[in-house]
Amino acid sequence: MYDERLKQSLPRVQERVAEALARSGGDRDVKLVAVTKGHPVEAVAAAWRAGLRIVGENRVQELAAKRTEVPTDVGVSWHLIGHLQRNKVRQAVPLSDLIHSVDSIRLAQELSKEAQRTGLSVAALVQVNVSGEETKGGFEGDGAVDRIGEVAALPGLSIMGLMTMAPFVDDEVVVRGTFRRTRELLERCVDTGVGLAGRELSMGMSGDFELAIEEGSTMIRLGTVLFGERT
Repeated sequence: MYDERLKQSLPRVQERVAEALARSGGDRDVKLVAVTKGHPVEAVAAAWRAGLRIVGENRVQELAAKRTEVPTDVGVSWHLIGHLQRNKVRQAVPLSDLIHSVDSIRLAQELSKEAQRTGLSVAALVQVNVSGEETKGGFEGDGAVDRIGEVAALPGLSIMGLMTMAPFVDDEVVVRGTFRRTRELLERCVDTGVGLAGRELSMGMSGDFELAIEEGSTMIRLGTVLFGERT
């Protein structure tokens, strides 16, 4: 089922990515995170057979369950892309190759404590909310650069860049503006010497990834457009 689906969907997605990159005038690499949330482990296996090497999960429990069923030597990089509760940090750290959603100082501090306790380096992205939506988490406002700097300075954390989610609206101006402001925020972080370990921009999902790429995304999180609706 998933193999056949990806044979149809993945080439078209890759074509759309290439076209969006061409429109942006960029030649950067755009990483595709295959979001298997709500799909069985067979979706992970099919993604790997199709050449996808990054898998994204929203929940720690589902990530843990799928990792136990996938051989450790297959070369899958596991990303935790959903909201992370502080009481799940100890479980999440050894399971996640990249955590996309560091959305508060308290969560960052908890991750730092766990990194120091285990001797692991936690690779993460800082989630920002440049649209100001109350339903979305992340750092927002004029002090965002300073707070991102506080997170990046915590021991044991390797902050690879920023992540955001655009509003779920049909207004291209609003969606594009969210992505543009996130890119500009990353540029301000770099210009002011915030201690980022990378310049990743995790922006764009199934409904808006082309706009995200046009505005500078380096990492897109795709589920429905690849695997179909979740069961």
